[in-house]
Amino acid sequence: MAWQNGNNGKSDAPGRRANPGSELEQLLGQGQAGLKQIMSGGGPFSSIVVVAVALVLFGAWTAYYTVPSDSVAVVQRFGKYLKDVQPGLHFKFPLGIDAATIVPVKRQLKQEFGFTTPGATDPYQSPVDGRRETEMVTGDLNAALVEWVVQYRISDPAKYLFEVREPRATLRYVSESVMREVVGDRTVDEVITIGRQEIESEALVKMQALSTKYVMGINIDQVQLKNINPPRPVQESFNEVNQAQQEKEKLINEARREYNKVIPLAEGEKDQRIREADGYRLKRINEAEGDVARFSALLTEYEKAPQVTRRRIYVETMQAVLPGIRSKIIVDDDTGNILPLLNLDTQNGDRP
Repeated sequence: MAWQNGNNGKSDAPGRRANPGSELEQLLGQGQAGLKQIMSGGGPFSSIVVVAVALVLFGAWTAYYTVPSDSVAVVQRFGKYLKDVQPGLHFKFPLGIDAATIVPVKRQLKQEFGFTTPGATDPYQSPVDGRRETEMVTGDLNAALVEWVVQYRISDPAKYLFEVREPRATLRYVSESVMREVVGDRTVDEVITIGRQEIESEALVKMQALSTKYVMGINIDQVQLKNINPPRPVQESFNEVNQAQQEKEKLINEARREYNKVIPLAEGEKDQRIREADGYRLKRINEAEGDVARFSALLTEYEKAPQVTRRRIYVETMQAVLPGIRSKIIVDDDTGNILPLLNLDTQNGDRP
């Protein structure tokens, strides 16, 4: 197929295609010239054409949309829920037939109570009247100023958009109601000092239960307490009490550290003494049993030959005693004086 030349209407040579860029420019030029001619001619037909062209351009402009990577799009057709669309470039029926609402399902959102983060763009993130939200009454009828943060995610976009009219405002009311209930069940000392983690856990469970009950399409990720202070008129007294409580905890921890240091050492020393005593006991028992066995054997031999056994015992005793004596003098009982003696040291090479 040959392209038509815009100037003379003749076809190009067979087997050769004309330059499509120049042909497209020529066609656009002819269209613009025709449109100018129609508009310059006036009349209702030209107005209809202009409106039709505007509608076509507007429809083409509104027929596509882009969903960010951390979001999904909820598509409605004539106001009725149609489907959820994943991230990417998508097309829809233009001119208001389809409407796409972007919902950030992968982004962690938060609401602040009692304070405001600078630069926040979500109007429901920061409190309208932070002072009123933080004023709470504890279970022992004391007042406390409680600040906290609720972090959540949108788990079901359709429920989030259609089940509750204002889900973010409803979540603020739910959070404030639950926190007042949880704080009201505890004393002011528990709220300010030792009960923070328990309050966060219980508030998280109750907020999630109410969110599920109201079909809000929200998952509560975390409830975090921030500053908890008594009212200003009594804040100084509370600070003194808190300081005394911290000092008490410090002394208790030091005592426990010393206890953990001394008691195991004493227990180890006790076990060592017990083991040494058991070893000494077994040693003495074994020695006594050995002595008894040796004496019993000696008694048996003595009963068989008393003279021989007595002399053997004497000889063995002398063999054990004499090596430890330096000077040895043996005297004959039959002599009447001291002259006949035998100096054993001289025989061993020692001099007197």
